[in-house]
Amino acid sequence: MYKTILVPLDGSRRAEYVLQHAEKLALCYGAKLFLIRVVTPPKAIEVQNSPPESFQHLIDKRIGEADMYLDGLKGEFMGRKIEVKSKVVFGSVVEEILDAAEREKADLIAMCSHGRSGLSRLFYGSVAAGILNRVDRPLLVVRTRRKK
Repeated sequence: MYKTILVPLDGSRRAEYVLQHAEKLALCYGAKLFLIRVVTPPKAIEVQNSPPESFQHLIDKRIGEADMYLDGLKGEFMGRKIEVKSKVVFGSVVEEILDAAEREKADLIAMCSHGRSGLSRLFYGSVAAGILNRVDRPLLVVRTRRKK
């Protein structure tokens, strides 16, 4: 049924919660996992009053950290005999996830939603909602909530 499962991650423990579900599906269907991390442009406050080269340096640093993060996860899955690929991309989160799903011919996108609602969702936006509104393939959304 599933051959490739795309798993977008943002580096947080909460986003990693979906990995246990993706792993079970991969083992059940013999599917490969494709882990993606989208690096977004730095906010203006992060590079304010800085030379242009520091902007590129910050992006390069984030991409390097994201590569190391995904390589660590990739090693864990390979140790469990699950085929896994990973990629770090730069740009708009929703656009890059949808592009990766198309490029990799993903049969399923498996991701977490941080459970924002109301004003926080309106203010911060929702990657899961953005994907849901535009996706053309099955989507597994696992909702996580911050423990109080």
